[in-house]
Amino acid sequence: MTRICVFCGSSMGNKEDYRKAAKHVGEYFVANNIGLVYGGANVGLMKIIANVVLDGGIEVIGVMPHMLIAKEVEHQKINQLIRVETMAERKEKMVEISDAFIALPGGFGTFDELLEVLTYNQLVISDKPVGILNIEGYFDKLLEFFDHAVNAGFVRKEHRNNLIVSSNINGLMKKMNEFKPIVMGKWIEDIKVESNGG
Repeated sequence: MTRICVFCGSSMGNKEDYRKAAKHVGEYFVANNIGLVYGGANVGLMKIIANVVLDGGIEVIGVMPHMLIAKEVEHQKINQLIRVETMAERKEKMVEISDAFIALPGGFGTFDELLEVLTYNQLVISDKPVGILNIEGYFDKLLEFFDHAVNAGFVRKEHRNNLIVSSNINGLMKKMNEFKPIVMGKWIEDIKVESNGG
């Protein structure tokens, strides 16, 4: 993996550990010559990781819709800012130019981006590794809900298992480097049978 997309908060969060985690991710990218793709902002955890990677001399690419650029939140010093029209185009471009995806603590935008790439993997639109850096148990409730969705019969277990989770960047990257896409089997046929009373 030479370029990884990071989804994370445009806010800093209320725990120092969130900020430390963003810094550690940036340091890992620098130490391993991994380029950063992110939302392009100069605020929140996004700013921390971008600055660390930039300071280490590694490429940083931001992807931002014009509506956010107009609000003057774009990072002025990154290597490239790709301007797009919509949030949907932003996610498509991130998927296109990245080798893998990591979610750090963040809000609705982070959740949206994470779920988009998980859905892409489910539909085999993409088979790139998707990881969660679960700092201070931030994603515990979301992961519990994913398990609940499996138990309720709305998410296939193999799709849930496609998501890689760790509480530290070294452990997460080790798992992501070992990732092999799960063969989805015949789940589309299964849901057709299920829907017809089989």
